[in-house]
Amino acid sequence: MPRIRRYALALFMLAAVACAWWAPLDRPAAAQVDAGLKRALISFASARALNAVISVAQGTELSMQPLGVGVTLTPGQLLDPVNDLIEKFSTLMLAASVAFGVQKALIAMGAYWLVSLALTVVALGWAWLYVRQRDVPVWLSRALVIVLMLRFAIPVVTLGTDLLWQKFLAPDYQASQQGIASTSVQAAKLAPPPVAQSPGMLDRMKGWLSENADVKARFEELKQAAEQAIEHIIRLIVVFVLQTVVIPMLLLWALYALARGVFERAGRWPDPTPRSP
Repeated sequence: MPRIRRYALALFMLAAVACAWWAPLDRPAAAQVDAGLKRALISFASARALNAVISVAQGTELSMQPLGVGVTLTPGQLLDPVNDLIEKFSTLMLAASVAFGVQKALIAMGAYWLVSLALTVVALGWAWLYVRQRDVPVWLSRALVIVLMLRFAIPVVTLGTDLLWQKFLAPDYQASQQGIASTSVQAAKLAPPPVAQSPGMLDRMKGWLSENADVKARFEELKQAAEQAIEHIIRLIVVFVLQTVVIPMLLLWALYALARGVFERAGRWPDPTPRSP
């Protein structure tokens, strides 16, 4: 068993060196990062669209009395909590987009030839000492763990996160994204048109008011339509936090703990000299 383990780790070192130069994980990992970035940007655009519709409705209070309707409304008080959540959600989607961009940059940095060269030197030196049953210096084992993490950690974590996303998070994302998009369309139909200092826009506002005599009830419908997006927004927040922070950090910690435990422990050989009683 020690001999099998010895040669198995040596073969793993050769495979790691080959993969460092061949880079079979980099392209699929970069593709998954691009897909995640696209999803984050779509959610960001949907949130900004819904935010724009609600912001127009909030600004209607400032333009109601100059029209001479004689009705004072406070839609901002009805829509402020929902709009605040949507603004925070759009900020989070922007941060998620940045996180995906950072992942892609780290993949490119790990694929740089100097990192592969450092891994080649350290891995072959470690394997040579290990196969000859010599104690591997602690600093060499730690250097091996570091270069392995630099070269392979981000691609492996990215692909592992995507597998978990496809298995557990993709249905929630698709359903919630569709829910926010439909809510944006419904809110756009209920919201008044933006007011501008031109006869055409004033006529449009008067026409909207004439078609919706109970303006307060209209804003209540708009508020209810916006609140329908809250559950979808919370689900999307959970999905992107898990995909960009929680799952990658857990996988990264697990990879580091596994690599350190295997190579630092394997590099220490028991003392063959028997101890005197």
